[in-house]
Amino acid sequence: MARFHLYVAAACAVVLALAAPTLAGDPDMLQDVCVADLESPIKLNGFPCKANISADDFFFDGLRNPGNTNNPAGSLVTAANVASFPGVNTLGVSMARIDYAPGGQNPPHTHPRATEIIFVLEGTLEVGFITTANKLFTKTVTKGDVFVFPRGLVHFQQNRGYGPAAVIAAFNSQLQGTQAIAMTLFGATPPVSTDILAKAFRIGNGEVNAIKAKFAPK
Repeated sequence: MARFHLYVAAACAVVLALAAPTLAGDPDMLQDVCVADLESPIKLNGFPCKANISADDFFFDGLRNPGNTNNPAGSLVTAANVASFPGVNTLGVSMARIDYAPGGQNPPHTHPRATEIIFVLEGTLEVGFITTANKLFTKTVTKGDVFVFPRGLVHFQQNRGYGPAAVIAAFNSQLQGTQAIAMTLFGATPPVSTDILAKAFRIGNGEVNAIKAKFAPK
């Protein structure tokens, strides 16, 4: 009889585990609003709530104008996440504007905490993502088109037109996190050992050091 009860308990545990909702974004908030107090000395998983708030905490005008794309990548991401827009704290959403010079690229990167969806404001872009099975899904998108990048997968955008391009990106996280693959590997502090990268990419130490020099802090 005891063994029967044990089996029943185990079966119930499995059913409950299977029935439990999967957390695919930020956890639900427990109050109406919680504007991030970015100056608080308290450190936790997220940001504590600011005591005195106003309508301005829920307003952000940083996406109005094109970003300066005069950089090696030829692109600029202007983020409207909790780091610059405290009103989205605990709301599980954020946005960004990405501008691209002709030929500009938002280099291969990942967002560990969010799915990303983009809406093309102008221009022609080649966009794509790579699955964990190394399958590439790519598409050319133009003004008015929408494309989605699944959470955590390596993805990119490149301007294939002759003029500037721009998109608005939305995320199901207040702080999506971004790991640019090249910068992560070749610009880490302290640096990843040269021989590790040489073996991983099957190139020589000299080539690795030459690439590292391009990502060294200014």
